[in-house]
Amino acid sequence: MMSEDEKEARFYRDTEAIAFPMLADWQLTLLEPLGHRRMLRRGELAVEAGQRDHGLTVVLSGEVEAFEARDGIEQILASSGPRGFFGDVAMLNGTSAVASARGKAEASEILEIPAAELRRALVELPGVGEPIVNAFIMRRERLLRDHNFVGLRVVATDGSRDGHLIHNFLDKNHSPHRLIQFDSEDGRGLCERLKLASSDLPVLVTATGVALYKPSLREVAQVAGLLRPLADEGESEILCDLAIVGAGPAGLSAAVNAASEGLQTVVLECFAPGGQAGSSSLIENFFGFPTGINGGELTNRAQLQAFRFGAKFSTPARALSLAFGEGDHAAVLQIEGCTAKLRAKCVIIATGADYNRIEADGRARFEGIGVYYAATAIERQLCRRSTVIVAGGGNSAGQAAMFLSESAEKVLLVIRGADLSKSMSSYLSGRVTAKKNIEILCHTEIRKMTGEKHLETVELENTETHERRTVQTPAVFSMIGAKPSTDWLPPEIERDAKGFVKTGPAVADAPAWKAAKRTPGPLETSRPGIFAVGDVRSGSVKRCVAAVGEGGMAMEGVHQALGTYT
Repeated sequence: MMSEDEKEARFYRDTEAIAFPMLADWQLTLLEPLGHRRMLRRGELAVEAGQRDHGLTVVLSGEVEAFEARDGIEQILASSGPRGFFGDVAMLNGTSAVASARGKAEASEILEIPAAELRRALVELPGVGEPIVNAFIMRRERLLRDHNFVGLRVVATDGSRDGHLIHNFLDKNHSPHRLIQFDSEDGRGLCERLKLASSDLPVLVTATGVALYKPSLREVAQVAGLLRPLADEGESEILCDLAIVGAGPAGLSAAVNAASEGLQTVVLECFAPGGQAGSSSLIENFFGFPTGINGGELTNRAQLQAFRFGAKFSTPARALSLAFGEGDHAAVLQIEGCTAKLRAKCVIIATGADYNRIEADGRARFEGIGVYYAATAIERQLCRRSTVIVAGGGNSAGQAAMFLSESAEKVLLVIRGADLSKSMSSYLSGRVTAKKNIEILCHTEIRKMTGEKHLETVELENTETHERRTVQTPAVFSMIGAKPSTDWLPPEIERDAKGFVKTGPAVADAPAWKAAKRTPGPLETSRPGIFAVGDVRSGSVKRCVAAVGEGGMAMEGVHQALGTYT
């Protein structure tokens, strides 16, 4: 059996050809008209870490090397000779460059292709685009697994809620970074060099070594290049064919389909693309993946696909309100932190649902420092060799329990009902039941949470016998049902008794449809041209694959509303 170091070495060896392919003559011929040539001297930068909207650097002669510079030390990441190229997924999604590139030979000739031209070529020249996109994806994956590569640095005290939030935000947005504990050896050294005190934390250290004290998520997103301006400075309006609010599986599916069909598409996401699916460690019942796929990987690739076709994303960008006006761009969205109004011809509501909070004494104190709503690699590391609690009886809870059981000493799955059969898929409930270090506690609820700096103990009650027990644990994962994210919607968008958005025949008698010349489509709301897909929709099937299907299905209704249906 291979050790972890041997597995890592094999991964890097096996992915070398994908990550660093050589372009053929015919590919270079197609790329040549898209850019311009220039000579690069030894040490001269082609791209600088932190740079936005940088293009593709193709090496025609000589050699170019990629490196990370931090605290006066340089780490060489890779080098490319003739027919090689420099870049990663930042070129597709418009985020900041995570590393610098410079000339290594005395003189190197390079072809610089602007980012906009590159994205167009990836769509129009598939024979060129496929190896480049595959290389970009693999290079980012290799960087994320490289323990020597740092990227952005988040310095925080142990158990810091704000530090964990920044760490989680960057992780779910696939932005390379490291969380450094203030009282660790690395933390003490870094804080001494930057003259940081505990009162300054959390601190974000940029690729250029600049420290941002107690940054907001918008500031973090700005540094990482995630907060993309949707309007030029001074513009009061942003016009688009389709605005998609929410970048979970349904929203991403709609974005890929809309952008690939030539619609001007804007996607607003308040935290990170992927939604609840993006936090799933393994989705095993998704079509086309017989061994399952990590939810974050699935949704990240979907976002890159939408970027490739020209969809515009901004994160974090929370929709505050939806209003209606006259003319082609009748839907008006107000975005948090943006003075310009987004005017769209059609809107797809894909805001999903948020997990309900556990009604237990002390729970609010431990949000983000013991109480979590997703089980990712970050949380699993915090729970290693401990007893952890997962609350909930649905598929998300089952997936989380299985994922955590690989590193936790014991997982207590707390459910209010008598068994899992009514709320969890049979394949998953069978695995949960058979797993030796998962204990299912039926008819049980969490009553109290206690601890000093972070969660330490949880009190459980059996609702039939009223017997209580106290469990020592660093983490509770709450997955006890969800409520739709529809508070921002106006009353014209009708909802059911639980707040989920009504669509199709359920809104046929709405005032706006009585004056219309057509009937609402199956995913169309009580207002023509406004659609709802995924978990936010009343009557939807709460499964990832169903959400993806609805995102694609909505496009037929969008084309019908726009008059572009063929």
